[in-house]
Amino acid sequence: MNTNLKLLVAALVGAGAFALIGALVMQFLPSSSAMNEQQSAEKQPLYWVAPMDSNYRRDAPGLSPMGMDLVPVYENDSNAQDGPGAVTISPAVINNLGVRTAKVELKTLHSDINTVGYVQYNQDQLIHIHPRVEGWIESLYVKAQGAQVKAGEPLYTLYSPQLVNAQEEFLLAVNRNNTVLIRAAKARLESLNVSDGFIERLQKNKKIMQNITFYAKQSGVVDELTVREGFYVKPGTSMMSIAQLDEIWVEAEVFERQSEQVSVGLPVTMTLDYLKGQKWEGKVDYIYPALDAKNRTLRVRLRFENADHRLKPNMFAQVSIHAMASKAQFTVPKEAVIRTQHQNRVVIALGEGRFKSVEVEVGQINSNEAVILSGVMTGDTVVTSAQFLIDSESSKSSDFKRMEMPSSSISSGMSSDSGSDSNMNMDIQPQSATVNGTINAIDTQNRIINISREAIEKWNREPATMDFVLAPDIDITKFENAQYINFTFSIINDEFVITNAQNAEPIDHSTMQPMQPMQPMQPMQHSSH
Repeated sequence: MNTNLKLLVAALVGAGAFALIGALVMQFLPSSSAMNEQQSAEKQPLYWVAPMDSNYRRDAPGLSPMGMDLVPVYENDSNAQDGPGAVTISPAVINNLGVRTAKVELKTLHSDINTVGYVQYNQDQLIHIHPRVEGWIESLYVKAQGAQVKAGEPLYTLYSPQLVNAQEEFLLAVNRNNTVLIRAAKARLESLNVSDGFIERLQKNKKIMQNITFYAKQSGVVDELTVREGFYVKPGTSMMSIAQLDEIWVEAEVFERQSEQVSVGLPVTMTLDYLKGQKWEGKVDYIYPALDAKNRTLRVRLRFENADHRLKPNMFAQVSIHAMASKAQFTVPKEAVIRTQHQNRVVIALGEGRFKSVEVEVGQINSNEAVILSGVMTGDTVVTSAQFLIDSESSKSSDFKRMEMPSSSISSGMSSDSGSDSNMNMDIQPQSATVNGTINAIDTQNRIINISREAIEKWNREPATMDFVLAPDIDITKFENAQYINFTFSIINDEFVITNAQNAEPIDHSTMQPMQPMQPMQPMQHSSH
């Protein structure tokens, strides 16, 4: 007792605390429980291992490089059922470690792309004011940038010799009552941006105006006011701009790796620092075609309503683009994934205190969930807390395969080398099983059928609901929901592939007699494995 306590204290101080805790968990739980202690007296250890370094193994007792006693490792009978790397932990220790689990779910993953942006005017509603003739500004009714204007209000008065000449030509045509000349002179005045109301008054009064007033064509705020009274202007002069604030744009940037998740029309939520607790709902309006060459980001334009005009151009904003995956995928809580330099793993709970670490391929990750592209199936249970301790012990002997089927050639008396050879053969030869089950759902596009299968006795597997992939030569139209079938499936590339299927007769367990048979379905043959 004192010796073990000293070892534990020394390990916690050192850099290998996790490895020692994992070794102690397995030493005192699966291998050194009351039952296993009796068995270990009869069995010979397979090897001795250093408590803080699982790679340091010896064929006889001794000391580790750190001066600690080597720990004997005995053959675990549960491996014959659950495959290499399976560990067993007593319920009391599971409770003490705070082990929590979660189900693997097949669903569409929602992810938020959080970034920043800047408020801008809606460029679709921004107009620029330019004169179409040379002249002098006699009166300027807009005195400052940011002033509010309404459609039809006067902006400025201009004196221009060209406008005076155009009026004289129009009156001359009117006095001659020449329709062709009147039409041409009127068209010239209109091309010089003279309003229809001014032309009608000129034709009626026949009085030439030296100064002509020009009016706002839309309501909004004045931006970029560059002139004052008395300025000489010409057609190339940008006098002012009029922008609207009823709707604004936000220019945001997303990383290159996130660009595939962004599409036009996605909902967006925006918050600003100066308005705490306030949120604006908008959408993705446009995605720019090119990335920024310097920072490798993609510009995205967002559109928001701004009826109260509280959003001002050049404001700094935090935006969240609510992206969504295109199809349903296997998801697990993000904390369940153990990420290392060479591989990603999760710990699967096999039931009755049994666990196994398996390799997975991780896809998209959001703030709460991670997509698993391969390595798990619907209905699997993964460990979400204390999984590092379990993984440290399981990874010592695990092959990191999702499912390993038992083999009759493996016995308790075989050496570790022969066990490795048998595992290799099992990897080469696909495993097959025939079982009955009821169809729950059919995914025609992906050729996936969800089936509640019965128990598989030869693999010691309890009944489960899971997804199966149809072989290419099987007609998916022959299946329907609630159909009770007998099918054969094989494990091919970590997928459960149905290679043969036909109708089955449900058994009434109260009488042990076959129930009314379903309509016959022609067997769908596939090449045997």
